[in-house]
Formats: sequence, structure tokens, C-alpha cells
Amino acid sequence: MGQFLIPANSKKSMLILSFFNLTDLIIFGVGCSLTFILLMAVDTNDLTNALLVLVPALVTGFLIIPVPYHHNVRTLIGNIYSYFTRRRTYYWRGWCMRYGEKTDR
Repeated sequence: MGQFLIPANSKKSMLILSFFNLTDLIIFGVGCSLTFILLMAVDTNDLTNALLVLVPALVTGFLIIPVPYHHNVRTLIGNIYSYFTRRRTYYWRGWCMRYGEKTDR
């Protein structure tokens, strides 16, 4: 009684459009706003200036692209950074309700 497994995709309902959280949309909105302001302020007659003006939207768009096994590229970069900078001690408990001893980790 009261023992059940949660499906792996149950958190998708908490995301906006099943992919983005609020932080992702704020990051992308800031990048697009900055690009829009730069488009108004900078003369974009040649390709080099146009590409430089588009860099904020392209970078923030790249950061929020969903990738397999991670939420998006931003969380993937954070996980890679923490993997190489923090101590690597992993504790696994699994889905069992009871364990043999209290010292099991």
C-alpha cells in the first residue's frame, strides 16, 4: 500500500510547452531583446555586422535547446562543470523501501 513508481516523464507537465522552464524563457527573452535593440542601433548593411548583431539571440537559443538525458544545453554545461570541479562521491539508494542496515548508502 502506498508503494508506486513515478513515470520518468512526469515532470514534463511542469514545463512550459513541455520543454522550457521560466529561467530558460527569461534567458532567451533577454538575448532576443538585446538582439532587437542592437538591430535598431547598429547599421547592418554587411553580413559581418548582421551576424554580430544576431550573436546574443543565437547564443541564448543554443543554451536552451533540449538535449537527451539533460534538460537543455545549459544544464549539460553545468553538469560537466560540476563533474570536473566537485568531489565525485555518489550514493545510490534505488527504489527499495527497506534496507538491511542503517549504514547502507
